[in-house]
Amino acid sequence: MRLRYVVADVFTDVPLAGNQLAVFTDGRGLDVATMQALALEVGFSETVFLLPPEADGDARIRIFTPRSELPFAGHPVLGAAFVLGGPLQRGAVALETGREIVPVTLERDESGRIVFGRMAQPVPAVTPFADTAPLFAALGIEGSELPVERYDNGVDHVFVALPSAAHVAALDPDPRALGRLGVAGVNCFAGEGARWTTRMFSPLDGVGEDAATGSAAGPLACHLARHRRILWGQEIVISQGGEIHRPSTLVARAEGDGDVIEAVEVGGAAVIVARGEFVLP
Repeated sequence: MRLRYVVADVFTDVPLAGNQLAVFTDGRGLDVATMQALALEVGFSETVFLLPPEADGDARIRIFTPRSELPFAGHPVLGAAFVLGGPLQRGAVALETGREIVPVTLERDESGRIVFGRMAQPVPAVTPFADTAPLFAALGIEGSELPVERYDNGVDHVFVALPSAAHVAALDPDPRALGRLGVAGVNCFAGEGARWTTRMFSPLDGVGEDAATGSAAGPLACHLARHRRILWGQEIVISQGGEIHRPSTLVARAEGDGDVIEAVEVGGAAVIVARGEFVLP
């Protein structure tokens, strides 16, 4: 069995930055155990398997961390859209995820190369995160400048606001203590206006810290708009990954009114950096 794959660096326009993603271009015939084993073998934060559509999408995708399958994740959707959009020669692709169908609009340069994509993400459910004391202790901080809340769009993210980008960069959390909280992603952020810096710690997925978290970028825009740090409909630019030498840039925008989220969009670039195949018996 020969399994072809593509490696893309996502949320960057230069190779060897952003968040790494392996996309297996034909996942037919693979069982869940084999997909999970391949994701562990690759070792990236997520690995995608492309499959024929079952609903109204252009393709179905399954997303695996080194430890488990996810119903939705941001950089796998965007990266898979870049990989699929090239041969399809389409201005948009719709990907069937475990959460819902996610449409991705693709922008091309004069040569026809895809240079940017924007995905309409699932609208997250928001709940308070009441047990903040062990969270702050695990992060080594005194508190958050905004209410700490949990956003679930298929991935469970908690958001903690810090005074400055320097405070974000200085974080040195206790991974075991974070893991005991049972949260998929702990996001610490700072900034103002249209520019924000964030770090995402993911103690449950076997990665530790994420280089670029598309599934958190949309909820961050929601969180900022709900707490009146930005306007609904305002696009923000998010910097992430510099502390682990994988600088990434994400853009996000949320539509809503008051505390009600109506729509979420996240965008970024991606570059394909490698192609290969696994040979299995």
